[in-house]
Amino acid sequence: MLPAWPLRSSRVCLQKIRPLNLIVLRRFKSKSVPSIESDHSIPTEPVPTERTRVTQEEQEEQKDQRAIASSHNLYTLHTSSPGSPLFQPSGAHILQKLQAFLRAQYPSYGFQEVLTPTIYKKSLWETSGHWDNYKDDMFAVTGRGAQGGLDPDKEIGEDEQYGLKPMNCPGHCLLFKSQRRSYKELPIRYADFSPLHRNELSGALSGLTRLRRFHQDDGHIFCRPSQVKNEISRTLEFVRLVYQTFHMGDYRLRLGTRPKQYIGSVDDWDRAEARLKMALQESGQHFYINQGDGAFYGPKIDIILTDANGKDHQTATIQLDFQLPKRFELGYDVSEPEPEQTSLSRPVQDPVGAQSQTPVLIHRAILGSLERFLALLIESNAGKWPFWMNPRQLVVLTVGKEAHVRQRAEEIAAQLALPDARPGAQTLNAQNFMVDCDNTDQSLAKKIFDARRRGYTFYAVVGPRNVEQPPEMQTLDISLGVHPKQQDVQQAIEAFTTLGTSSSRTMPQRSMIENKPTSISLTIPQCQELMKHLESKFL
Repeated sequence: MLPAWPLRSSRVCLQKIRPLNLIVLRRFKSKSVPSIESDHSIPTEPVPTERTRVTQEEQEEQKDQRAIASSHNLYTLHTSSPGSPLFQPSGAHILQKLQAFLRAQYPSYGFQEVLTPTIYKKSLWETSGHWDNYKDDMFAVTGRGAQGGLDPDKEIGEDEQYGLKPMNCPGHCLLFKSQRRSYKELPIRYADFSPLHRNELSGALSGLTRLRRFHQDDGHIFCRPSQVKNEISRTLEFVRLVYQTFHMGDYRLRLGTRPKQYIGSVDDWDRAEARLKMALQESGQHFYINQGDGAFYGPKIDIILTDANGKDHQTATIQLDFQLPKRFELGYDVSEPEPEQTSLSRPVQDPVGAQSQTPVLIHRAILGSLERFLALLIESNAGKWPFWMNPRQLVVLTVGKEAHVRQRAEEIAAQLALPDARPGAQTLNAQNFMVDCDNTDQSLAKKIFDARRRGYTFYAVVGPRNVEQPPEMQTLDISLGVHPKQQDVQQAIEAFTTLGTSSSRTMPQRSMIENKPTSISLTIPQCQELMKHLESKFL
């Protein structure tokens, strides 16, 4: 696809388009197959002309997540719902991978996933303090109440105004309060991927980085005062693990202190800020203080990432909150007062003899807005996805026009997509991969060019020679297409092919990096195991 040029005179547009057409034709005519170490383009003859050079403006456009998302068909925006993206299957696949990755880590960090409502009564938001401090950023909703319904005997209070939730914390407080709690149960950690709604100004909306509807990997930890330090330290470790896995580079830690509009006492705030500062100091990571940037209910630690254009974005957050547990009258039973007593959690004598103490609430999000994190991934990877996240992991390309070759290529693509397939219902842990088949009449060079342009991690070539053997002996010529960490994935493939696998002892004993082969021949089971291997390594 040719880039969209700015509208200028017809002569200038033609001058830019004509040499590009020549480049495309040369690429299509090239008979050379790109090696596993080649870059995103099919090798072509250099064209020494100023008109074919990409301008700095166009290079910046290539970094823009909106342009990349459009070319890769990830999502679309519509005026019917401003700031609320409609995700195409490819975009939904990546978001689901982000969620699946976090869900896989939750047991190690003690989180349990919950589901909570999208809409609550105004009275709940008044209890939490959001109605007084956050109302302008919320969507108010009018429902059918006692006056609007046909049944006059509606529940009292149904005529209340409602609000779409901008945050999950009030709902998680209701979950905690729904049962009597003992100090032995704490900490209790809830995780929630429910969609959130915030009434952002229309002029502030921008791609995926600023939305009105988004998903957040929200989490809340209800703990004893003596457990705060350890929980914050573990959350910082969680952040470090995740950001290293995604190769997001260096991030900055920012401590936000008491804002002008806040709830609670100054003493409470000073104590909370001191605890966060101590946790940051003991983590050994550099941080800086942003005065007055805390949430209205407590101080916070924000993780700041810089995008490809130099703009800062807040992603993860850790917030310490002594206010919401008191406003919701949360408590847990203790047999005697805890060693660490504060004005925030005074023991209250229970009629049956136990004492009730107020827990401390820690708000945390590791990725923050999944949509915003996706935008940063799009720009940092420039549309080149790691294999385990890629909605286009492998494409099977056919050589020739024989019907039996095309049919076999489709069968191979189906086998690679569902390596653990069995008759009937599939198991819950059955793996599946995103595999397509291109059996059109285009030349192989054109198919390879399209596969790389569309961002496939691998392409497998199947021709008459490959299907001559019995199915169990048939091999595929596998080549590496597009990957943001070419060297890392090459080394992983080299190690995999050198060591072999339990089900296949005939893996090629050669170095893919030293010998630089154009492709490597693998049987279908070997290819399936290679894909599982790369996914397990988050490559």
